[in-house]
Amino acid sequence: MAQTAPPAARRASGSRPSDSGEPLTLAIDIGGTHLKAGVLTPEGQMVAGPARVVTPSPSTPDAVLAALAELVVQLGPFRRVSIGFPGVVRRGRVLTAPNLGTADWHDFTLAEALGDRLSAPARLANDATVQGLGVIAGHGVECVITLGTGMGFALFEDGRPGPHLELSQHPVRGGKTYDQYIGNAARRDAGRKRWSRRVHKAIGCIATLTDFDALYIGGGNARHIEGGLPANVRLVSNEAGITGGIKLWDTALDGMFAAT
Repeated sequence: MAQTAPPAARRASGSRPSDSGEPLTLAIDIGGTHLKAGVLTPEGQMVAGPARVVTPSPSTPDAVLAALAELVVQLGPFRRVSIGFPGVVRRGRVLTAPNLGTADWHDFTLAEALGDRLSAPARLANDATVQGLGVIAGHGVECVITLGTGMGFALFEDGRPGPHLELSQHPVRGGKTYDQYIGNAARRDAGRKRWSRRVHKAIGCIATLTDFDALYIGGGNARHIEGGLPANVRLVSNEAGITGGIKLWDTALDGMFAAT
């Protein structure tokens, strides 16, 4: 059941539009290490934030929602909410949360619960999908990977998100999944050079799998990659995990969030 917002969170939800008369959007990026948020104009410009806090441990839904309610108080008014979540999500509901370490997320109606808590309509998508919406060109087959606690993945064709593939949980080498092979624990254990070689191998595997026209790499660990990247692969700002949230409200994507 969705919880009632505390007074501070209700004040944070606000009701004032932007100067243009369009709604401001609170964009939230839920990660295994940090929770981040910012407020965006209709053009996707961040006018408050980014703010962040350490992801609570254990990362239960109640703990994460409480931390987010406290986080957004400092950001000012907004009219609607976009959420990027590290797992499989459909129609506002969480199916898997591999990097949050708790089964309590399964079948949790996150969009409804957080929307009720913040008194604003909310839309939910996979976090790599949100990151991709903030950086893709909108032409051909484009992929996004995010390197953080684990590896996020999103696939796009001509600017539209494809079916979500939880590639992070697929074996890539020696029985290890992508999460285990190039996630943050692997980076610490293997060292920067060895981990970078693994990332380059993973890029080759993804190229074989998708034959992408462009691949974008974001996330907090992207900056640690050593060695030259192919011409159609580039690093992107980690802030796209927030700024891409504005695209969840494009009318062209309304079908992704329609009730079944």
